[in-house]
Amino acid sequence: MRAILSVSDKTGLLDFAGGLSGLGWEVFSTGGTQRSLEQGGVAVASISKLTGFPEILDGRVKTLHPAVHAGILARRGEPRHQQELARLGLVTIDLVAVNLYPFVETVAKPNVGLDEALENIDIGGPTLVRASAKNFPGVIVVVDPRDYGLVLERLKGDGLSLDERKALARKAFQHVAVYDTAIARYLGTGSAPFSEELSFGLRKVQELRYGENPHQKAAFYQEVAPGVAADGIGVARQLWGKELSFNNILDADAAWTTVVDFPAPAVAIIKHTNPCGLAYHPQLVEAYRGALAGDPVSAFGGIAACNTHLDAETAREMARTFYEIIIAPGYSPEALAILQAKKDLRLLELPAKPPAANLDVRRVSGGMLVQTPDTDEDDPSTWRLVTSREPSPQERRDMVFAWKAVRHIKSNAIAVAKGDRMLGMGAGQPNRVNSVELALKLVGAGARGAALASDAFFPFPDSIERAASAGIAAVVEPGGSVRDDEVIAAAERLGISLMFTGRRHFRH
Repeated sequence: MRAILSVSDKTGLLDFAGGLSGLGWEVFSTGGTQRSLEQGGVAVASISKLTGFPEILDGRVKTLHPAVHAGILARRGEPRHQQELARLGLVTIDLVAVNLYPFVETVAKPNVGLDEALENIDIGGPTLVRASAKNFPGVIVVVDPRDYGLVLERLKGDGLSLDERKALARKAFQHVAVYDTAIARYLGTGSAPFSEELSFGLRKVQELRYGENPHQKAAFYQEVAPGVAADGIGVARQLWGKELSFNNILDADAAWTTVVDFPAPAVAIIKHTNPCGLAYHPQLVEAYRGALAGDPVSAFGGIAACNTHLDAETAREMARTFYEIIIAPGYSPEALAILQAKKDLRLLELPAKPPAANLDVRRVSGGMLVQTPDTDEDDPSTWRLVTSREPSPQERRDMVFAWKAVRHIKSNAIAVAKGDRMLGMGAGQPNRVNSVELALKLVGAGARGAALASDAFFPFPDSIERAASAGIAAVVEPGGSVRDDEVIAAAERLGISLMFTGRRHFRH
């Protein structure tokens, strides 16, 4: 029995190769893998012994040879194939263990040029993997070091079943598909993001207890591609608490992407992916108190995130409310001790930086919708005042805060803000005036003198009229309705300062 081992990731290599050798297998290898095996005292022969041909072109051509691929692709139960191998003096290859050049890791390094990137595109490896996986009934293909133990165990007994071989082949094809996807994404960097064909490479981070509901199965995957920064919830470090659920991860992502959109120190409290509390203050504890005051009822069982180091005073305040998760870039030792006293609380730590501008992908029946993310910074200096009443400096500041908040709320979205905190919001209603009503009901008397933001235009003046009746002083919205004149006239008549941004922020 013969095996070819050629791996970039040498985890478990010596034990695996030694195990094969101990079972009487003849092991062939190339380059660095061969040197590692020789240094480890494992009997190994060069691939050149198999091919009768030296490695050439600085190692670019090693395994691309008929002696290798004929030995892999020959059908074991086909007499003509076996006769042809014998006539040519070739032998079968029974196991191929390959993992590929670290392309993604290489191009993620700073200042990597195109030449270096191209040198780290593996050619022989994927060819070996695909050939072996195609002929899996006769060839065992291994691309994951975690499978070495199972393969050795089976080889010591009755061998691998056809289903086990098929599972390894499926993993092998998937491994190459993710690799090729990463290369395609790299070569497309800087060009239009929407090619005629688009693939995504995903690597499983963990299996989840269940999905949105207990009867649904679920797992968490991280995208594998150059230019797709490993940030956000995908790289969060869990410091405390039980395993995250499907809904936990969704809400945690919403909390983090919201709070890092604001200057530090800021706190966001999330419930069902919507911010029910949001505030900024030079003192983190005051930012938290402001966020909690926005909707203390909804905050119960939610997720709280802050974009700066969490101190003990803030931790003590947070500990008074039940949260599923608290997220921060760091925790003081005392803050950790306070929060770890709550056994049902999960604590996450991750770098405080805005998420990378990766493609936004959503599954629909029979396909996927792909768009660039809504992460561009808004410039308030470009907003257009459409009423005669100028907003005061404080009102303008409140409008900016409300507008930044509303982009993180599900449409139809309304945010009411005053003094660097969101007083209340309305979300997900089938008509905009209902969202206005919900927000103003939460805010109550606090609406007087506050600013209101709408993620899209007001189709009728009724929302402006309702806002004015509650005491709202300033409104910011995209504009663009066929009834803009009626909306502007209502704001003018009611003494509201109205600004158009020229840009909407739908979030379905």
